[in-house]
Amino acid sequence: MMEDVNSQPAPQGLSPLRQAQIRQTEERIIAAAAELFLADGYVATTLEAVARRAQVGARTVYVRFGTKAALFKRVVDVAIVGDTLPIDVLSRDWAQAAVTAPTAAERIAAGAAMGRQIMERTGALFAVAQQAAAVEPLIAGFWQQGREQSRHAQVVFWTRMAEDGLLDPGVDLAWVIDTASILGSAETYLLVTRMLGWDFDQYENWLVTTSARLSAPA
Repeated sequence: MMEDVNSQPAPQGLSPLRQAQIRQTEERIIAAAAELFLADGYVATTLEAVARRAQVGARTVYVRFGTKAALFKRVVDVAIVGDTLPIDVLSRDWAQAAVTAPTAAERIAAGAAMGRQIMERTGALFAVAQQAAAVEPLIAGFWQQGREQSRHAQVVFWTRMAEDGLLDPGVDLAWVIDTASILGSAETYLLVTRMLGWDFDQYENWLVTTSARLSAPA
């Protein structure tokens, strides 16, 4: 979970029609890039190939994204939230139940559903990112940013649980946040699916069960 994904503002001073055209072109480029990154991997994918797949000029891709690393990050960010709208993760309607539901059980279930939704859209791209981070310093930096943003989302989730009186006072909040950050990380998702072969139902159920046990008093 990343709080500031897709939070960049729309270009200023452009007509609504022009903004819509820019967004449509961006969506075509992102869709084409996602297909190629998944099919061919990060190293083999070029901006020129993306341009051909998106049926736009290579200059359009270079002007809009600049580098392959920046384009890949944008592909991942869009996959996390599901569109190109400038709305961060925690402000999404589908994320709000995780921080506003009336009971701890409902919030934990909503948080697990969020995790599942993100991994359904982005898990395969996270696998590409994990491999790319080993050879591309910029991707390694983005990967670390993702860890930090995911941890921040856990800080928000569990701190609000405590502030709203839904977490037992005897629970060590800092320990829960640390452990939940590992539980919900992209690396953990990739590990458990590779090691155990879990499907999304099993992954979501594991998140619910483990989070509930984490937050139970000793």
